[in-house]
This record gives sequence, structure tokens and C-alpha cells, in this order.
Amino acid sequence: MTISAQERIAAVSREPLKATGRTRGWSGALKSIQDIWDRRELLGLLVRRELRARYKDSALGFFWSLVRPLTMLLVYYVAIGKFLGGERAIPSFAIFVFTGLTAWSLFSDIVAGGTGSIVGNGGLVKKIYLPREVFPLSVVGSALFNFAIQLGILIVATVVLQEPPQLSTLYYAPLSAAVLLVFGLALALTLSALNVFLRDVQYLVEVVLMVAMWASPIVYSWALVDEALPDGLLKDIYLANPVTLCVLGFQRTFWAAGANAAYPDHLTIRLLIALGISLVLLVIGHRVFARLEGNFAQEL
Repeated sequence: MTISAQERIAAVSREPLKATGRTRGWSGALKSIQDIWDRRELLGLLVRRELRARYKDSALGFFWSLVRPLTMLLVYYVAIGKFLGGERAIPSFAIFVFTGLTAWSLFSDIVAGGTGSIVGNGGLVKKIYLPREVFPLSVVGSALFNFAIQLGILIVATVVLQEPPQLSTLYYAPLSAAVLLVFGLALALTLSALNVFLRDVQYLVEVVLMVAMWASPIVYSWALVDEALPDGLLKDIYLANPVTLCVLGFQRTFWAAGANAAYPDHLTIRLLIALGISLVLLVIGHRVFARLEGNFAQEL
């Protein structure tokens, strides 16, 4: 028996109405994770597209991912290491600077790229439904690729200079990387959603990142901060920055010449606390993202 179109329409009209959109609360967060996992192949395609788009029509391709950190290293090494005498106060100054730049680049790539990820993919957001979180996550995948290249260069450099990472402090690197990933993703989710409604956010983030780099001991040592700031509130505020702790964690692993250098007390515990706080911020950032994403298509 064939059912006519009118009968099908009538049957659908008698169906109870169902709410559409993202479910709130923990069930909504778990559903988001499931949706992302179900579309993991799409996420992989977006990561590859992100990498290809960055070097599209470039003769040297991914070689340019090496040029920026190496150029920054050269500038800081010459300007601060040679001209300002930084290498006289900091042993193996080149390794010291490149270690900090490797950690900082991972964080800044995630935050800067993630902030513009929704707006940059506005065409897809308006045409089809898919978990919007895949766009900031694709930026994380691209940032991890560049981070792996820089980390490989750093490890090779330490081996060539006969200053390999110390096994006793090797755990600082993965712990610090985890903090950078979680904290960076929390900011990327929040800022990418806000940037849809206020495009000035993206430009503000660029300025803040430029200034924030100097809030971590990348081109100067922790010993200088320890001497300049008295014990108390100001030093606690400085160490409350998760990126600062991560830079110190990377230095603790890869800067073998600074094995006897000064470091903050209880660095491991501080990193674990920073990881816990970052996880809380990630949950909050996702809640903000989920609450705002319903209006993405209209705003774009």
C-alpha cells in the first residue's frame, strides 16, 4: 500500500515536537565529544587543510615552518645574547632561548589561530551542520605539527652540542605540554566564539600575545625575576601564569646547561595545579562556546 505525500505530511504533523540544538549540561558536553569522535576523519581533513592552506602556492612548503622560529632565535640571540650580553649571564643561551620559544609557539599558535577559526570557516558553518568545535581543534592539530618540528630541532641541537635532555627531569616536558594544550584550547574555544560577535577580539588577542610573551622567562632567566621581585604577592602573580610555568618546565628538561640554575620552589606541584585549573577553564570555555554557537550562522 502506497502512502501519499499528503498522508506522510499529516503523519509528521502529528509527531510531538522535539527540541533541536545542543543539549546543555554534562550530557551536552558528552554528546559534543561523541559528535567530534564520530567525525574524527573530518577533523583530520581539516587539520591537513589547515597545514596546506598555510603554505599554499609556496615553493618551499613546510620548510617555512622552520624559518619563523629559527629567525626569532637568530634575532634574540644576536640582539640580546650578543649586543646586550645575555649569553654571558645565561650559559648555552641559544638552547635557552629556543626552548622557551618552542613552548611559547605552541601556546600562541593555538590561541591566535583558534580565535579566528570560526570566522575563517564561516562558509562551512552557514551551509552544513557539524560540531563547531572541530574548527578550533583543527588549529590545535596544526599547532602540534609545527610544535613537533620545532621540538625535533631542539632535541637535535641539544644532542649536537652534547647537552641532551636529562632523564631525571624529562617528565617536565610532557606535563608542561599538557598544560599548554588544555589552557590554550580553553582560551581558543572561548575567544573563537566571542570573535564571531565582536571581530575586534582577534586583533586584541594579537596585541595581548605580543605583550604576554615578555611575561614569561623566554629571553631572560628566572634568576633575574627572582632577584627583581620580592617574595610575596607580585612573585605569586608572576608564577600564576600557566605559560610561565610551562616555559620553566621545558627549560628544566631541555636546558641542560642550567641544571644548577634557580627555579621556583615546587615547580611540579605548580604545574599540576595549573593543569587542574586549565581543565576547569576548558569546561567553562566549552560551556560558553556551546551557549553561543546557536547564533553563529546568523552572525556570520
